[in-house]
Amino acid sequence: MVTVFAFLFGTVVGSFLNVCIYRLPKEESIVAPRSRCPACQSPVRALDNIPLISFALLRGRCRACGASIAWRYPLVETLTGILFALTVVRFGVTLQTALLLTFLAGLIVISFIDLDHQIIPNVITLPGIPLGILTGFLFRDPPLLDRLIGALAGAGFLYLVLFYGGVLYGQEAMGEGDLNLIAMVGAFLGWKAVIVTILVGCLVGSAVGLSLIALRRLGRRQHIPFGPFLSLGAVVALFWGDRLIAWYLGFA
Repeated sequence: MVTVFAFLFGTVVGSFLNVCIYRLPKEESIVAPRSRCPACQSPVRALDNIPLISFALLRGRCRACGASIAWRYPLVETLTGILFALTVVRFGVTLQTALLLTFLAGLIVISFIDLDHQIIPNVITLPGIPLGILTGFLFRDPPLLDRLIGALAGAGFLYLVLFYGGVLYGQEAMGEGDLNLIAMVGAFLGWKAVIVTILVGCLVGSAVGLSLIALRRLGRRQHIPFGPFLSLGAVVALFWGDRLIAWYLGFA
C-alpha cells in the first residue's frame, strides 16, 4: 500500500511538474493563475485535472474547445509516479527519501525543458547544489566530503570538456547549464555517482546522436540536449550505481 500511495502521490506531483515545465521557460508564475488550456485559455476544471484519469476520460482533448492534449502530460505524471514508487521501495519512508524525491522531480523538469528549449533552468540547479550539500550534515550516505568533491570535480570535468570542445570544434560541446546539473548531482549523490552519471549520459547520448545522424534526423554540427541523458545517468547512479561500480571493478 505504501508503494501504491507513493505512485499516486508521484502522479499528483507530476501534474505540478507539467506546470513547471510549461511555465518556467516563459518566466511565468508556477502558482497562479490556475491551469489553462494552451489552445483556448479556458481554465481547467478540478475534475478535469485528476492525474491520468482525466486524460483518459477526456480522451486526450480539452473539454472546452476539443483541442488535443499532448501525451507529454500523462507521460510526465506516469514517470514521476514510477520514480517515486521505486525510491520508496529502495530507501523506505524517511526524510532522506523526501529529499531524493525532490531531487528526482528537479531532474524531470530539467529534462523536459531541455528537450523543448535546450536550456537547463538555473532556478532549479543553483538552489539544488547547496541543498544537496547541506543534506550531507544530516545523512552520511554519501558523506559530506564525497558530496563536495562530486559537486566540484564533476563540474570541473565538464568545464574542461566545454572549453576544449570549443577550442577543437569552434563551438560549444555542451552548455553551461550541464555544469550546474552535474554539480547538483554530485552534491546529492557524491563523486562516485558523478562518474556513473557522466559515463551513462555520454554512452546513451552518443548512441542516440549517432542514430539520429544515421537516420538523417540530425546534422553533424547540430546539438542534441544533453540534460536528459545526464538525468538518466543520475537515476541509474542513484539506484544501481554501487552495483555498476562493483561490477566494473570485478573486471579491472
